[in-house]
Amino acid sequence: MTKIPAVHRIALLFNGNKIFDRDIIAGIGEYLSSTRAAWDLFLEEDFRCRLQGIERWQGHGIIADFDDPAACEALAKVSLPVVAVGGSYADASGYPADTPYVATDNFKLVKLAYDHLIEAGLRRFACFSLPEAAVNRWAQEREKAFATLMQRDGMQGEIYRGVGTSAPSWDTAVEQQIAWLQTLPKPIGIIAVSDARARQLLQACLCAGIAVPEQVALIGIDNDPLARILTRVPLSSVIQGTREMGRTAAHLLHQMLQVGGGARLAGTRILVPPAGINVLASSRHEALNHPHVMQAMHFIRQYACQGIKTEQVADYVGVSRSSLEWYFRRELGRSVHDEILRFKLDAAKGMLEEQQAQGQEQARSIAEIAVSCGFTSLQYMHAVFKRELACTPREYQDRMATHGSQTEYPTENHSSL
Repeated sequence: MTKIPAVHRIALLFNGNKIFDRDIIAGIGEYLSSTRAAWDLFLEEDFRCRLQGIERWQGHGIIADFDDPAACEALAKVSLPVVAVGGSYADASGYPADTPYVATDNFKLVKLAYDHLIEAGLRRFACFSLPEAAVNRWAQEREKAFATLMQRDGMQGEIYRGVGTSAPSWDTAVEQQIAWLQTLPKPIGIIAVSDARARQLLQACLCAGIAVPEQVALIGIDNDPLARILTRVPLSSVIQGTREMGRTAAHLLHQMLQVGGGARLAGTRILVPPAGINVLASSRHEALNHPHVMQAMHFIRQYACQGIKTEQVADYVGVSRSSLEWYFRRELGRSVHDEILRFKLDAAKGMLEEQQAQGQEQARSIAEIAVSCGFTSLQYMHAVFKRELACTPREYQDRMATHGSQTEYPTENHSSL
């Protein structure tokens, strides 16, 4: 007779309003789906982490976000098995002494972003961080990683923290960001410590008329779908290994719940590397020399999906259509229309990949994607996909389902759009 596994009551202490925490929770769920672990999970309904009275909770184990210093303090009083999740530390004293700890590797996150910007041809770099605070320890660790890389390569990288953003301070924060951006040598690659921070800086660039990525190539960390939706120029981002962190944390706690497992795993530290980069428009730097081409590219990246035409781009730049076409042919080897269409195609591919991953109904949504990306009709988008990718939009989704997303380091060559 098959033995029924014991059911354990497990508390997940995370702020599910953050993409980092949500993905870790998803990883925990994936572990439970793939094993015989029987857990009843306790998670706040509104997804906020509440710690008051946690020491009196009558459960069997806890997985918690230790980037929150309040969680570290509250759980120090708990006698239950605890697995900590958070950021890595350059100084080992930053880790809790006797608690198993699963960390995102902050150094490797920043290094991957830095290597990507180097490969884009950039030679100047800066880091956009957060004000120093106990709740921002992970951001300060990413600053340290950036500074270490700059020192290693003999460069003087800029680090700017700015102010925390809230409704009362928003205008001041943007003004200060613009002032900082204007002092930087161009072109420059900027690594933001999170997608939220990258989105703020991207908006400051657009407000100040600073071309992204020609003058400022920007990359965040988190691969947050919300950040991509809320920016006019799609945001490149390092993909953290958060789901793997969740699976690993669940596995450690599962072991601890076995007889004697807790003592054996005390002080265990596991660093999880990033999963890759989602390379989008904000960091696709091309060394452009002519200011008219830079201005045009800046306009196209913001408004291509709104159905703009070559004439509108030329009007924005302030030159004739024929002159702008000549500059584009000389600088990029393609027309203004080619560039607009290239951006629409990339936007459509990104939406199709995201839709496929979310398992949404396809036929209706593909038509909506065509409109969202500025195609005049679904038939026209089909024709462009067939010509450039040798498949229909639906077939492209099937390809992504079989082979995985191609958004990391794209290789398609749109030479004949």
